[in-house]
Amino acid sequence: MAASLPISAGLKPGQALVVPAASPLGIHAPSLSLPLIFVVTGLLALFTGMGWLVAQPNMLATYHYNQTTIALTHLFVLGWLCSVVMGAMYQLVPVALETKLYSERLARGQFVFHVAGFAGMVWMFRIWNMKQVGNFGALLTVGVILFVYNIARTLLRVPKWNVIATAVAAALVWLSLTVTAGLLIATAKYTATINLVSRFNPLSAMHAHAHLGVVGFFLMLIVGVSYKLIPMFTLSELQNRRRAAWSVILLNLGLAGSFVTVLMDSRWKPAFALVVILAFALYGWELMAMLRARKRRALDWGVKYFLTAIGLLVPASGLALVLSWPGWPLNTFTGQLENVYGFLGLVGVVSFAIMGMLYKIIPFLVWFGAYSKHVGHARVPALAEMYSTRLQAAGYWTYLGGLAATMAATLSSNATAVRWGCGLLALSLALLAINIGKILSHAIRPRLTPLAKPSINRITL
Repeated sequence: MAASLPISAGLKPGQALVVPAASPLGIHAPSLSLPLIFVVTGLLALFTGMGWLVAQPNMLATYHYNQTTIALTHLFVLGWLCSVVMGAMYQLVPVALETKLYSERLARGQFVFHVAGFAGMVWMFRIWNMKQVGNFGALLTVGVILFVYNIARTLLRVPKWNVIATAVAAALVWLSLTVTAGLLIATAKYTATINLVSRFNPLSAMHAHAHLGVVGFFLMLIVGVSYKLIPMFTLSELQNRRRAAWSVILLNLGLAGSFVTVLMDSRWKPAFALVVILAFALYGWELMAMLRARKRRALDWGVKYFLTAIGLLVPASGLALVLSWPGWPLNTFTGQLENVYGFLGLVGVVSFAIMGMLYKIIPFLVWFGAYSKHVGHARVPALAEMYSTRLQAAGYWTYLGGLAATMAATLSSNATAVRWGCGLLALSLALLAINIGKILSHAIRPRLTPLAKPSINRITL
């Protein structure tokens, strides 16, 4: 193919070191608009959710089992995280597994069900109309079924099964179970019919449902897909396939045990929490091995965001072990500690990791759509020229500061301090929005300049 991808940000004006468009992020990928509509929808949900937190900081300063906090949580989980992850999977699964997406038309249909479902669910949670939560949840479920079917059919095309495919397949199973559990919980809230969920403590059922989604879908995907992306972005390779495989196996086993023991409020919760922690330890070990073997020594800010998010798994795992310990009383301190744990997991680990990957994915998507056809005919910007690294750095430190301040304020039940902490997070997201705006502007008005000379340096494969 004639289109090419710039691989260096340090080129002098008029130079372009390029590789063919069979670049890892270009080959096998669907049309660029498909992942972008999911990503933009997710970002809008994220900005809305953070603004909501700034306006109503009591959602973190008081215990989380209330209608407003549950509505906000589903806005973050379904609106922000699920939207972006689904869009990214449509882009990355074909790339990572070297195959074609089964159906783009199916994916676009799923988008309609997904948006209608999560928007309706958030609103109905807010007014606590659980019957309508169930109805909109059914719409969301149709979208999830289409998504799971599409990705599963894509997996069947994989030429060579590996640990990445295993992690993606497992994530699809856990997503399906999460949605099923959510519908059962919602049904149990409004129906007089005997419901299996009603036999369990409502808080235990909610916590089990939450872990199933966050650990089973989001963290499973982060672990699995990063075994492809981190080597791609740092010019490295997987160092120990057995270690990587065991990290995925243990994560599945630990999650299955944790779901059952949390649901039943069993004394065995710490044992399965330790299995999950062991899985993350093996993942961290393999991640460090890949980084030590990398050929690209400098780490850009997108990778730094991601690796910092992975580092936040350490305090999150510690909190999980503490909160799973038998005999903890449900008092004000424990309730706020649960708030901190959930906030750190969703906003710290998962959200920060996804933001890092967006800084790698969105620039390429826009670059490929705006500039790939012009390579060799005009000078095109390198990926790093499409956004501001200063804004990236400022957003990184502001986000970490806001995260730390919000968690401390949450633990002390200080609503005013929560608002200030969330204000810092909102500032970081504003910087992210400016940078994404810079990137997207290239799709609207490409920056092309004539080549100084007709010749162009190429690497031909």
